Amino acid sequence: MAAMNSPLRVCRGILKELRALKGPQYKETMAYNYVLQQFRKNQVTGDRYCRAQREALHASDTYLCLLSSTRQHMTLHDIYHAKGERSTDQMAGLVGLKLPTQPGGKGWEK
Repeated sequence: MAAMNSPLRVCRGILKELRALKGPQYKETMAYNYVLQQFRKNQVTGDRYCRAQREALHASDTYLCLLSSTRQHMTLHDIYHAKGERSTDQMAGLVGLKLPTQPGGKGWEK
């Protein structure tokens, strides 16, 4: 099992994803208030050990993974999916390949 991040790091990560999704007005959303409320509610003090806090941290870490993966998926989808008909040169360049030149040429002209 992978090690979980600290609660502060997970909270900041979720808020970063909200900011990327909603823009500069992300602090006025209900999701922002809910995330902060839940992290404050599940805070552990020095005199108690709370199993629910670890469960909440695991759930929030999983949610952060979902948010970032969804954002990355949408970025890749916008780059590679359904841009219409593309030429062979464009498709080769998209995946990092270069088409061969005409035989007998020096290789630098088209």
